[in-house]
Amino acid sequence: MNYLRHLFLTYVLCTTAILAQAQSEINTSLLIIGGGASGTTAGIQASRMGVQTIIVEETDWLGGMLTAAGVSAIDGNHQMPAGLWGEFRQKLYHYYGGAKAVETGWVSNTLFEPSVGNKLLKELAKEANLAIWYQSQWLNVQKTTNGWTVSVKKANKTYKINAQLLIDATELGDVMAAVGAPYRIGMDSRSVTGESYAPEQANDIIQDLTYVAILKDFGAGADKTIKKPAGYDPTIFEHSCDVADPAAKDNTPIIDCSKMITYGKLPNGKYMINWPKNGNDIYLNIIEKSPKERSEALKEAKLHTLRFIYYLQTVMGFKHLGLADDEFPTADRLPMIPYNRESRRLKGQVDLTLPFVAQPYQQKEAYYRTGIAVGDYTIDHHHLKNPAAPAIDFVKIKVPAYNVPLGSLVPENTKGLIVAEKSIGVSNIVAGATRLQPVVLGIGQAAGALAAVAIKNNVDPAAVNIREVQQALLSSKAYIMPFIDVKPEDSNFDAIQRIGATGILQGTGISYKWANQMWFYPQHPISEATFIQGLKTYYPAIAEVAASGKDLDVDFFATVIPMLNKQIGKETIVTDLASLKKQDQKPNSPTINRGELAVLLDKYLKPFAVEVNFNGRLMQSKITK
Repeated sequence: MNYLRHLFLTYVLCTTAILAQAQSEINTSLLIIGGGASGTTAGIQASRMGVQTIIVEETDWLGGMLTAAGVSAIDGNHQMPAGLWGEFRQKLYHYYGGAKAVETGWVSNTLFEPSVGNKLLKELAKEANLAIWYQSQWLNVQKTTNGWTVSVKKANKTYKINAQLLIDATELGDVMAAVGAPYRIGMDSRSVTGESYAPEQANDIIQDLTYVAILKDFGAGADKTIKKPAGYDPTIFEHSCDVADPAAKDNTPIIDCSKMITYGKLPNGKYMINWPKNGNDIYLNIIEKSPKERSEALKEAKLHTLRFIYYLQTVMGFKHLGLADDEFPTADRLPMIPYNRESRRLKGQVDLTLPFVAQPYQQKEAYYRTGIAVGDYTIDHHHLKNPAAPAIDFVKIKVPAYNVPLGSLVPENTKGLIVAEKSIGVSNIVAGATRLQPVVLGIGQAAGALAAVAIKNNVDPAAVNIREVQQALLSSKAYIMPFIDVKPEDSNFDAIQRIGATGILQGTGISYKWANQMWFYPQHPISEATFIQGLKTYYPAIAEVAASGKDLDVDFFATVIPMLNKQIGKETIVTDLASLKKQDQKPNSPTINRGELAVLLDKYLKPFAVEVNFNGRLMQSKITK
């Protein structure tokens, strides 16, 4: 009897152990580590494309720098509200009551409360194929025959998550470092990147980081002055209100700080304190430190921000502005994470350097053909708090709006991994633009699309059809080319984006203030010679066609297209063009404009179907019909 009882207990214990082991091992197609800006959009995009996805996030929030770090003033892409960035912005408009309701601070067209941003991103992330593990920490990662196994600690229990593909969406590129993907930290040598603005010798200097604070107006009679922080020195901040000139002429404090305070004014009487000039920026390079070492180092960043707040409350008289009590779920009312402006940078299939941003069409490699995210903000670096940083005048670096090549998300020698957030393959200088919120949101969406295409085709991310990834993004109303004058709601948007990504018709780049531009000019005429010049890069058969400088018209167009597609005759062209001109409200125009040409080329020749490699080179010389 005792023997049978012992046997039964042994069976129960073994069964329980087996069940416990089974419950602690999870299988998914895609695992995203980090629920920040790019991790969130990657998860949404991949899940919408039918891929089972898990996001592992250390905090209770989604959005990373937009929310958990408190940087809730969007920099750039106001004229390119595409894809998930556009969806998120529209939700902000709906929540607050329109575009004007979020134009509360002069630094941005879109400002919001971090807690609201978190709430709205969580609404966007309610997808059937997406699971989000909050308050979860990844412990280690191992490569397996079928993909990856990642150990994750959640609620004092350790799980093993098996995934086919892995996206590193951490704030500092920790996963790619753990798996041995090559990366760089700090400033590059100009001899390596070909950037004349880069220093002669590489170094490990990164941008200043900021521990942001959100202040709340508690009313004119309130006194929310905090306890005097340790190490407080008012002279550090006395020129913080010199908005026009960082180098003050004397030591006299400037009392009128309304310009500085309203820089990051948020809805509902709140203020984002993220101020570089004698404000709360601080130089800390925590990238290669352990989590414990980072936490210890960041105590000084928090203290520095509290000193600045104390200065604002006492010297500047803003004692009615106190740390918001309804934003972050933290004991000190500060954000959960710092604003890291710089991370590890992947050594990718391609590395986006300044020449490819400044003059994309003049380079040997056509990276722009592989674009998957766009940005228009200027090259913006913060180095005021590190006297050892080389004196580079980043304001003088002029660039147009640009796109990010897909190859910068794909490691050159690590299979099964995609890198997102601020850790992609770009130079240190270019990282000053690609780090900004809308670009990172777009990078995440592209990472999700790349993962979905790779998983569905059972190939490594390095072996995908780039055009398939780009088309998935276009189908999600995201830009792949930074043309600000053709919006996603335009019926010709997809065609113009596709033709732009071939380079047959090129954009015109303009460096313009803090919102750079790339124009397609769809209503402008195009010459016969320019038309042929662009077309022959794909179709050598027309290289000997004689073309003049006159504006392109139906007669000339109808002599060229049948050479490349015999099924298209002049009658078809005339009919299709008449329909386009009716749409353009120019029924009597004798010429074919750039927008009409893009639509016709996309329809008749489909040059976008020609595959390209990560350098933007054509994988075949022509399309046969």
